[in-house]
Amino acid sequence: MALTTENMHPISVREGKIFIDGVEVYDCVAYTVKSTPDVWTGRGLSEKSPSSRWLGVSHTGTITRRRATPFLDDMLKKYENTGRTPEFTIQGVANDKGSDYYQKHGTRTHTATGCVFTGDITRISLDAAGQVLDDVLTFNAKNVI
Repeated sequence: MALTTENMHPISVREGKIFIDGVEVYDCVAYTVKSTPDVWTGRGLSEKSPSSRWLGVSHTGTITRRRATPFLDDMLKKYENTGRTPEFTIQGVANDKGSDYYQKHGTRTHTATGCVFTGDITRISLDAAGQVLDDVLTFNAKNVI
């Protein structure tokens, strides 16, 4: 007898992994990558509505992680010593085997290359009322494949 279900099974965003330069980020709690088109909009003489076209695309992302390693301090020290902008490859893998998407298409993987962190990097944080240190890292990516 075949097992049938009546409920939808959307992708759970709790199921997945993040890798930075091939190393799994075990302390990651959230990850997002977005692509935003650079849109030209204009019209010619006698046109009632404008036309639009994409001229390019920019990729941005955010990683939220619970600090468990000196990764960020090491990255900053290396930059301060060499003056070279650190670049990373960041890969997100969504693998919710219980979802309808997985049943039809399998694992979703996006790899962002040429990633450069763009926001504040907390060096130290102490707070008597706080719980744990979460780093929220924003980045730009050159490509997403």
